[in-house]
Amino acid sequence: MTQQDIYLLSPEISLIGLALAIVILDIFVKQKLITQCLIGIGLVLPVIFSVLLWNGVGLGGDFDAGIQTLGIFNTLVVDRFTLLFKFLLIGILAIVIISSLSYVHRFEKIKIEYFSLLIFSTVGMMMLVSTTELITLYISLELTALPMALLIAIPGTRLSSEAGIKFLILSAVSSALLIYGMVWIYGLTGTTDLVEIFKSVALITGSTESSSTVPFGNYGILLGVILMIAGFGFKISSVPFHMWVPDVYEGAPTPVTAFLSVASKAAGFAVILRVFYGSFSNEVLSLEWSMIFAVMAILSMVIGNFVAIAQKNMKRLLAYSTIAHAGYIMMGLTVVSGRMEVFSLEGASSVVFYLIGYAATNLAAFVAVIAISNRTGSYLIEDFAGIGRRSPFIAFCLAASLISLTGIPPTVGFMAKLNVFTSAFNGGLWWLVMAGTLSSVVSAYYYLRVIKIMYLYDPLENVRIKADPLTLAALTITSLAIVVFGIYPTPLIKAATVAVEFLLIY
Repeated sequence: MTQQDIYLLSPEISLIGLALAIVILDIFVKQKLITQCLIGIGLVLPVIFSVLLWNGVGLGGDFDAGIQTLGIFNTLVVDRFTLLFKFLLIGILAIVIISSLSYVHRFEKIKIEYFSLLIFSTVGMMMLVSTTELITLYISLELTALPMALLIAIPGTRLSSEAGIKFLILSAVSSALLIYGMVWIYGLTGTTDLVEIFKSVALITGSTESSSTVPFGNYGILLGVILMIAGFGFKISSVPFHMWVPDVYEGAPTPVTAFLSVASKAAGFAVILRVFYGSFSNEVLSLEWSMIFAVMAILSMVIGNFVAIAQKNMKRLLAYSTIAHAGYIMMGLTVVSGRMEVFSLEGASSVVFYLIGYAATNLAAFVAVIAISNRTGSYLIEDFAGIGRRSPFIAFCLAASLISLTGIPPTVGFMAKLNVFTSAFNGGLWWLVMAGTLSSVVSAYYYLRVIKIMYLYDPLENVRIKADPLTLAALTITSLAIVVFGIYPTPLIKAATVAVEFLLIY
């Protein structure tokens, strides 16, 4: 490993150093405030390194000119697509850690281990979005999933233990499907490098492009791609690979549920874009797999939204909500078809913008739920009655996030859906846009029902709900992001557009 490689990995290395430092410090220092301050200071370092890499400092290249920097024997890529997701993941980690400080007293003896596992899982996700090679991708995926399984089960209750086991088993099954698909692709192409796979697949399908009736032009590629989609489908919680989501979301600690709902989804879609743009974006294959994602998108939107209507637990409602939103995001993937076409870039950028907006929105919802449940001790929707009078600010933030999830202006959720729907319509998929629009109308019922309960129902008790300053700060930041980027989304749209251009540089 060269000095350049270490520099390219500096955000991840600094996070690993932080995770190890807080564990070691906790052994010798009993003052928890010192450790918490170290976590806050330590999260600044990966941001600084990422900013330097974004500006090309020390790389000898101009990123605006479309330069990608490869490292670790060409298995790692650093470009603005990668770095945008690293910023997003670090931001998600920071919000989750802040919201956890008022929650981790429930498992006091393993508080520091909880934070270190969050950091290690984030490192796995950051590696996941950087990889350009299948073996590295799989290793990064496992680094993401194993700490997550421990985090889900960390309270040690019956529900959390059951959720952790379910996640671990189903994660292993999905990883097996994914690696089996990778094996098929490797066997056909003789390489695990995404760029070389693209070239080999083009040669395999080129001779059959005009006459073959075999999907994907080759049965082996067909099987490999379907298995990989199945493996990734679990990571992004899409139908029909969603069966784990409600139980795991309900059983896991609420900050972990928030982290799983946004960080895992962001990393999952980022790697899908990287793999399918990098390896399977020729004219024969792109139209095939885009239709698979279209079917999954419709199923996710319909099943997620309709089943959410019957939920009485807020965490389960948000679980089915995240399944539905996986469907909305996949609408952008359906127009990622045809290498170098304008509307394919539009689809990819709409996916990236949606992920950023969804992260801010869902984090605001979960932080508000944490603040309310810390006082009420309940996640039942009926117990949210009268929250508008007991805590006007928290109720406003939760209402804003639910309005954004519905897709009502002037929120970032509205702009995200508008971008995805527009890209799908420009790609000729008007029927998919219609399905998404109708699904959004259905979702308004259960989102607005929660708002009605908070503001129109009488409170169960008249004691005010107060949150600690850090939780209020996290709520303020995420809620401001919902409104500000809903009114003025241009910076995020430009950043997403610049980022996805690097997917086509090979």
